[in-house]
Amino acid sequence: MPRKPWQSKLTTGLLQIAMNKSVINDWYEVIRISDDIRLIREKYVAHWLRCNIWHLGGKNYDLLIDSGMGLRPLKQEIATLGEKPVTVVSTHCHFDHIGGAHEFECRLGHRLEEALHREPNHENSGTAEFVRAETFLALPDNDFRYESYRVEPAPLTGYLDEGDVVDLGDRAFQILHLPGHSPGSIALYEVKSKTLFSGDAIYDGELFDTVYHSDKKIYRQSLQRLRELDVETIHGGHFESFGRQRMLEIIDDYLAGKAVMGDANAWINNQLGK
Repeated sequence: MPRKPWQSKLTTGLLQIAMNKSVINDWYEVIRISDDIRLIREKYVAHWLRCNIWHLGGKNYDLLIDSGMGLRPLKQEIATLGEKPVTVVSTHCHFDHIGGAHEFECRLGHRLEEALHREPNHENSGTAEFVRAETFLALPDNDFRYESYRVEPAPLTGYLDEGDVVDLGDRAFQILHLPGHSPGSIALYEVKSKTLFSGDAIYDGELFDTVYHSDKKIYRQSLQRLRELDVETIHGGHFESFGRQRMLEIIDDYLAGKAVMGDANAWINNQLGK
């Protein structure tokens, strides 16, 4: 699969940084999307892997959608954004989305993945294929070794499923159960603004359907369902946000057998120009 021009430039820059790694304190960057939506990213996790962590400010409490890899304390970063209690919603159980969840008291996700949140391991959290030396452009601390990276257990304190509503007091999100990428993949949909926080059910990149618990047939059904959703803005679990037309293109490409990650190692090597 040919790389885009920005990927070539990005890869060159990242490899130059990776050759001389040092401990970095400003691990996170915060990007203001609107008055009450902020995108938090782990700057020194490779672009092709880092998760989008979404912070939504609410009247009664704040919402954190996914929590990254957990390489540096996240809770203290969130504390600078407001004083309200924070609830974490994990869109699914993969390591790059649940690593910081253990820092928070209220942790919500789908019941089908409860055991994976309670006892994450090298296989069920998805680390085996993606965590490698090139994943990290800097070190979160002096003792860090990528070979020993593990996700901290963070048992769910409550469950979310199709039809549930997460009400922040001044805005509300419907839960959509969109399995396929993982059994308990969920998305948060705000009817009023026609905004979807989609996790890894869909994002603007090659979709990944070969995790050990992925189901391609069910995934196709979830994507077909998204085709019918009245949505204008999609904030995915990775890469940039996009609109409805782009969403339809991504879905159509996937259903036609295009824009699929396939073998993870081969895909990663392509991102690195190997």
